Order: sequence, then C-alpha cells, then structure tokens
Amino acid sequence: MSFRLFALTFSALFPVLIPTIAASADTKEKAAAVSEEDGKFFDADGTPTFKIENGTVDWYTFSGYRRYHSDCHVCHGPDGVGSSYAPALAESMKNMDYPTFLSIVAEGRQNVGGGKENVMPAFGDNKNVYCYLDDIYVYLRARAVDAAPRGRPPKKADKPQGAKDYEASCMGG
Repeated sequence: MSFRLFALTFSALFPVLIPTIAASADTKEKAAAVSEEDGKFFDADGTPTFKIENGTVDWYTFSGYRRYHSDCHVCHGPDGVGSSYAPALAESMKNMDYPTFLSIVAEGRQNVGGGKENVMPAFGDNKNVYCYLDDIYVYLRARAVDAAPRGRPPKKADKPQGAKDYEASCMGG
C-alpha cells in the first residue's frame, strides 16, 4: 500500500485525529532528500520531498508548481503566498505534516472563527488535483522551507518514466 493511500485511508477512518496531530516545524534539513525512486525523492521519514541542485528542480517539484498554479493559486495566491481569501500555504506548510495535507485537500476543510467562515472545498474527486497531490505537496514544501524561490523554476529535470506511468494510470489513459 502506498503511503498516500495509507494516509488517505487513515484520515478517512480517523478524521478527528488528523487535525490534532501536530507536526514540528519543517526545515531544509528535515526536508533533505535521502532516497530516490524513479526520480521521486523522499526524506528520512519516507515523506515525499524535493531535490534542487544548481537551480534545477526535480520533475515532481516542477509538476507541483504547474499543478498548484492551475488549481490552487486562485484562492491561495501565486507561489503559495496567500490572499485575502485563503491562507499562505508557503507559511502553513511549515507546520503541516503529509497526512494532514492529503486529508485537507481530499476532504476539504471548514474554519469558523471571529465571525468569519473559510471553506476549503474537497478536491478528492478532481483528478487534475488528486493525481498530482505529491507533486503539489513537494512544491509547497520547497516553498515553505525557502528552498524554492517565487516564480517558475528556471530549470527542471526530465519527466521520469515512473511519473509518466503513474499519470497514465491515474488519469485513466
């Protein structure tokens, strides 16, 4: 079972626990890639992460940039800096663990406080988001720990075969 599938299953079975799991602040050191599988990088805990060398981002970080800016930036602002409508994900990701991120994006979230209601819609049925959750996560993680600057990454690694295969499988192609 993939970690993503486990996290989504866990969050579906125990939705009350997920918001109470507090992640310690992420850092470049914690986010450092220690393993790689077909162009996808993982930190010491096995969580998807980015790899940026000499200004070149891995494929998944680049894909995350593209996917974020096609579906998420409308509310959360360019490069995850936030807006008057939704929070700055480049900030909130510093203290959000991977399962919580997956849960919020898949199931949505509603916050009510101070006479204001904020609603994050569920994207679990949107293949343009769901099929690229890891990509979006690693892009925002790179932004959160100041590893990736604002704007389109100037250089990217080639798309690995694993990404092509997963995309075709997930999108039904």
